[in-house]
Amino acid sequence: MNVEELRLLAREASSRLDQVTSHQSLEEFRVAYLGRKGKVTRLFEELKTLSEEERRPLGRELNELKITLERKMEEKKSSLASSHGEKDESFDPSLPGLRPSYGRLHPITQTVREITGLFERLGFEVVEGPEVETEFHNFTALNIPLDHPSRDAFATFYTKEEENREPYLLRSQTSTVQIRVMQKRKPPLRIVAPGRVYRPDQVDASHSFMFHQIEGLMVDDRTTFSELKGILQLFLRKLLGPDTKIRFRPHFFPFTEPSAEVDVNCFLCQAKGCSVCGGKGWLELLGAGSVDPAVFEQVGYDPKRVQGFAFGLGVERIAMLRHGIPDIRMFCENDLRFLRQF
Repeated sequence: MNVEELRLLAREASSRLDQVTSHQSLEEFRVAYLGRKGKVTRLFEELKTLSEEERRPLGRELNELKITLERKMEEKKSSLASSHGEKDESFDPSLPGLRPSYGRLHPITQTVREITGLFERLGFEVVEGPEVETEFHNFTALNIPLDHPSRDAFATFYTKEEENREPYLLRSQTSTVQIRVMQKRKPPLRIVAPGRVYRPDQVDASHSFMFHQIEGLMVDDRTTFSELKGILQLFLRKLLGPDTKIRFRPHFFPFTEPSAEVDVNCFLCQAKGCSVCGGKGWLELLGAGSVDPAVFEQVGYDPKRVQGFAFGLGVERIAMLRHGIPDIRMFCENDLRFLRQF
C-alpha cells in the first residue's frame, strides 16, 4: 500500500458514488468501502503492519479518505431524500412529532400585568421610568425632609458621589415616575407606574433588597378622596373577589395629606385570625392619600387649581398572599420546580 494506491481508490469510490441512485445502492456502497470487510477498513488493518515511518503519511491520507467518503455519503443521502424519486425508507411520517418546550411568565410578571390591566380598564395609563434616580425625584419632590431616616446611607443605595453633581441613587419607590410625568405633562393625569425598587433591607422570608411596586396617580381640577376610595374598592374586589371587605386606617405619608393604610379581610382564614394576618383578620395591602400641595408646588402645578390622589402597593406581597407563597426569596431563586406551578 502506498499513497498512489490510496488516491486511486479515492477516485474509484468517488466514481461509484456518483452512480448511486437509491438508498439500497448507497447502503451497498457503504458496505463495500466502509463496512467491516470494506476496502477502506481492510486498509486500516493493513496499516498496523507497517513501520511507524511508513504509517504516518499513509494513515493521514487514509483518514482523509474515510472522512471524505462519509461526508459525501451524507450529502448523497440528503439528496436522495429530497428528490422526487425514491423516498427515504428510514423516515416514518406516521410517527408523532416532538412537542417543542415553551416558557411561562414569571409569577411577578403575571401579577404586574393583571394589576396594571385592571387599572387600564379604569382609564389609567401604564408608564415607566429610570431605576437610577436623583435625590430630587426620589425625596425632595415627594416632600421628604432632609432629616428623614430614609435619606440616610444605610436606608438607600447611593451611587459614588462626584463633585458638582447631585447624588444619584437606586430608587426606593416608583413615585419618582409620578414626579417625572407631572414635570412633563399638564393635568388631567391618570397613570400607574410599575417597576423594581431597591432598599438595603436584611433579606429574610418577607424582606428583600430588591422588590416590585406599582404606584398610581390621578390629578385633575376636582379629584376627591371619595373617588380614591371608590377606585381602590373596585380594584381590590376585581383582584381578590367580590366578597372582599376593605377598610381605610388613618396614617402618615410625607407626600399625601390626608393619608391612609388600606387593609382587606384575610382571605386565607376568612378574617378569623391566622399566622399570616397575625390573628387580626386583616391584611395591610397598600398606602394611599390625597396628594400634598407641597408636591404640586415642586413640579410647577398650582395647588389651588388642581387636586389629586396617589396610592402604592407591593407586588410580591400580593403574589405571596394570592398563591400562598411563604418566602419572598423563592421569586428570585430560579427554581423550576417552583416556577412551573404558575
